[in-house]
Amino acid sequence: MPLPCSPVSRRCLLLGLLSVVACATPLPEAAAQRPAFAPIEEEPTLPRVLLLGDSISIGYTLDVRQELDGVANVLRPAANCGPTTRGVANLDQWLGDGSWDVIHFNFGLHDLKYIGPSGDGLAPVDAPGSRQQVPLPAYRQHLQQIVDRLQQTDATLIWCSTTPVPEGSRGRVQGDAAKYNAAALEIMPQEGIAIDDLFATAAAKLEKIQRPANVHFTPAGSAYLAKHVAAEIVQALRQR
Repeated sequence: MPLPCSPVSRRCLLLGLLSVVACATPLPEAAAQRPAFAPIEEEPTLPRVLLLGDSISIGYTLDVRQELDGVANVLRPAANCGPTTRGVANLDQWLGDGSWDVIHFNFGLHDLKYIGPSGDGLAPVDAPGSRQQVPLPAYRQHLQQIVDRLQQTDATLIWCSTTPVPEGSRGRVQGDAAKYNAAALEIMPQEGIAIDDLFATAAAKLEKIQRPANVHFTPAGSAYLAKHVAAEIVQALRQR
């Protein structure tokens, strides 16, 4: 016969079980929560393409894979690549040990965003002590470091311009994407890196594809961007 359990011990047992469940719960950005992060089964006869970017690229990853089905293996890190500081710190890990045919990369929206004085997430632009996560001069410096590392691979590189910041976006200033893109364009042509002007592609029909006062896109908007990204990748593959 099992021993009786007091209310206190029953409560302790319940709390213990809840703690185990909480520890076993995957993080929100785990592959189970983000289909774009899930590993893919590569076709060994196809070229390998790596997408590096933030949530905008996460949004179009699955659509790019669909566009390039049977053309290329399209992979990405199981993470939001965030600002250039994160890129510098993690690029070796993201590149891995394999070879790449094309690397399509972007950094910008997380560099230009405003964060609190303690670096504690997105903050209103006019909040006391708020600052840009990576100011423009540092952004350019980090981006050059990223380019230098990517050029050590045998991949064809494609720089993807940062998509527009609409009016009213929390923690970001309309027009800053163009400034950060201009800094990137001081680097890419002189390094012989192809430009995917996703800024212009998105801007052409921004009101139809982007969420109101938000840098993110609707599902249809991500699919629209994916067609453009896929076409740029196909062109790069043909030129190899």
